[in-house]
Amino acid sequence: MRINDRLLILVSNVVIVIGIALGIFGIVRGGSLFIAAGTAGMAITARHKRKFEFYFPLFIAIALFALAIALPRGR
Repeated sequence: MRINDRLLILVSNVVIVIGIALGIFGIVRGGSLFIAAGTAGMAITARHKRKFEFYFPLFIAIALFALAIALPRGR
């Protein structure tokens, strides 16, 4: 089964909204990981466009993922 761009954009937006909701309710690390995954999904949809539109969001997703891993664990 091949995932088309519209479905990937929809799933990415849902994942980003879940990440924002998690962040609002205090689960910052999990929210950051969800937002990073959603941003990476959005970047993958731009793979046929110019290089900047693909690599810049992908770089932001990787940096956000690294930041989420580096956050101290809450109790």
